[in-house]
Amino acid sequence: MKIAYIYDAVYPWVKGGAEKRIYEIAKRLASRGHEVHWYGIGWWLNDHSSRTIEYEGIILHGVCEPMPLYIDGRRNISEATVFSEKLFPGLIKEGFDVVDCQEFPYFPCFTAKFCSLLRKSRLVITWHEVWDKYWFKYLGKKGLFGWVVERLASRLASENVAVSKRTRRDLEKIGVKNVKVIPNGIDLKKIESVKPSSGEKSDVIFVGRLIKDKNVDVLIEAISLIKMEMPDIRCVIVGDGPERGKLIKLAKELRVEDNVKFTGFLENYDDVIAYMKSSKVFVLPSTREGFGIVALEANACGLPVVTVNHEGNAVCDFINCENGFVCKLSAEDIAENILVGVETGKVLREKCIENAMRYDWDIIVDTVESFYKEVKL
Repeated sequence: MKIAYIYDAVYPWVKGGAEKRIYEIAKRLASRGHEVHWYGIGWWLNDHSSRTIEYEGIILHGVCEPMPLYIDGRRNISEATVFSEKLFPGLIKEGFDVVDCQEFPYFPCFTAKFCSLLRKSRLVITWHEVWDKYWFKYLGKKGLFGWVVERLASRLASENVAVSKRTRRDLEKIGVKNVKVIPNGIDLKKIESVKPSSGEKSDVIFVGRLIKDKNVDVLIEAISLIKMEMPDIRCVIVGDGPERGKLIKLAKELRVEDNVKFTGFLENYDDVIAYMKSSKVFVLPSTREGFGIVALEANACGLPVVTVNHEGNAVCDFINCENGFVCKLSAEDIAENILVGVETGKVLREKCIENAMRYDWDIIVDTVESFYKEVKL
């Protein structure tokens, strides 16, 4: 098959859940003899003169020059519109069996729809999350524009993929039918090959962008409560983002600056896994997760996951009493479950790894390949 992926952020130049999913699936499809293209922003143009390069079997097309994806912590609308406009000339030249466009930032979905009609390709839109009414919380009255565009995008394709059961339910709520769930995955062989960090041991670890929806402030408050019982409690926070300054200040105010370490963003994936393997409990108090690959990676490292029960948190779909804990978004509840996790972590270790094994990318790509063969007929 000849397959095209459309997403402006391209791995490994940009490291996030959606781009990691495309990369892991695309390189495996390419290794199976399929011709796989990825249309994105040309992040590599500083190092390569050509807009089209090959990376691990994937043909990458840089449709425009690099632009900031975020401005003041929010997605750059100008970038999305420019990318959608520049996408058309390159995409219309090629004929594909399947065009898989990621739903966000919406505008490219309309370009992909137009090109698929002209070239008679089957369009698939992959949904990582559905914002719906969250648009109004995010932008106030201006959120109406995002809400309308999302609704319009949901009507473009007859074939829609959701990365989680929760995202499928959200799509069904806005009238989308026959949604196929194909979850994200993890590279088990890669994770197994990484050794624990020799220099950094911790009881609790968080990995992710430091933004409001991640609620890392509640985690720090929980650490301050645990400190009363465990004075030497150690927490490592891996990641960076607009909330970092506030979180460092909060740690000082709660007098846990010696208990909480901020590593910043870690460029090397192995370092992140090594930190996880040197910890006891993974905490993800996020209220907005389209899937939560990092929680699965923690399970693969043998760590129970503490997460919060919220309608926007898809991590709840694969965390149960055997591989973690789902609790209320409060410092008290998170602290209580961290303590249970620290005490029972060794007992839960095997179940955590067993859960993660069901999401190996080699298994996921079998489902993707079969699905593409069905839709192209």
